[in-house]
Amino acid sequence: MRFRLTAAAAMLAVLAAALPAAAQFGPLGPPAVGVVTVQRRPVTQTSEYIGRVEATGRVDIVARVNAYIAERLFTEGSEVAQGDLLYRLERAPFEADLQARLATAAQMQALLRNATITLNRAQSLLNTPAGQRSVVDDAAAQQASYAAQLLGAQAQARTSQINLDYTEIHAPIGGKIARTARTTGNVVSPTSGALTTIVSQDPMYVTFPVPVRAWIDLRNLYDGHGGVEAAVVRLRLADGSLYKQQGKLDYADPIVAQNTDTITLRGRIPNPLRPGAKPGALGNRDLTDGEFVTVLVEGAEPVLSLAIPRSAVLSDQQGSYVYVVDADKKAQQRRIQLGQSTADTAVVASGLTDGELVIADGIQRVRPGAVVNPAPVGASPGGPPPAGPAGK
Repeated sequence: MRFRLTAAAAMLAVLAAALPAAAQFGPLGPPAVGVVTVQRRPVTQTSEYIGRVEATGRVDIVARVNAYIAERLFTEGSEVAQGDLLYRLERAPFEADLQARLATAAQMQALLRNATITLNRAQSLLNTPAGQRSVVDDAAAQQASYAAQLLGAQAQARTSQINLDYTEIHAPIGGKIARTARTTGNVVSPTSGALTTIVSQDPMYVTFPVPVRAWIDLRNLYDGHGGVEAAVVRLRLADGSLYKQQGKLDYADPIVAQNTDTITLRGRIPNPLRPGAKPGALGNRDLTDGEFVTVLVEGAEPVLSLAIPRSAVLSDQQGSYVYVVDADKKAQQRRIQLGQSTADTAVVASGLTDGELVIADGIQRVRPGAVVNPAPVGASPGGPPPAGPAGK
């Protein structure tokens, strides 16, 4: 008998301890929710897309002559300046060939000079008994032949000089240089493929596909605000951090990709050295050619729009919706259409009006048509009711 009374007392104690929780969340009272007032405020509208970083300049370094590599004069992965010497190929065969071509040109020069003297002598004797027209004609033909041969020899000498110059391979652009595909001592030729690659570093491009409908919305949005070129391009890196530099759109593909119904846009964005980084250091810049990023296309100027917190917006197969608190403090489901929004703020294109109360906190305790206990977000439940329809 004493055991039964003890068990009953313990049960009563458990029920008494659970009573405050039941009063707050159970059927003894409406659930407490945090609400915000729908109002117009300046919003920098943002669209997000997945893009890829691309270098504005990219050059494959290819040998122009057939020779072996005598020296490699760069550090792999470092930054080089335009005109820097990268490779030096063997020079001796090309120097010898140039000397032979120059000798041939000199010989033709001498023969031409002698032919010119012979022609002048024949012409001076033409009006004398010793002169003959045929001799003058032969001398003129010989001079023209040597002149043509001299031009050919000079052209061959120029070609040899060009080939000799090709034994020194210089950087055509400045940028970061990749690994070398051929080491010292290997024979290379124009058919050997790229010896290495240089990609420019600052600025960089970022390309990203945009659905045609979104492209039309962007054009309409920025009409009267400087056009799409006035939009600001920001990047979110792979670690989730926001890149500090911002850029501008500078190109839109004139062709729609038929398999995806998208248009490729391109932005141009600075890629300076990281603070304290040296030009030749590894990882000295934030953006790398080929890197995937999240592209944020932001409006150049804030636009007055109906805005609510992103946390207040729910979605299902029919689209986006929110819970609105009416004059009877009942939660009503409301379908909405979203405009160009930001990561924290949802811009409402239709479905809400100024002054309405939207539930932004405690949504998991809300059911359509159920009575709620609203309070401004951050206030304690049971506090003074917020202004608006729920406070009437």
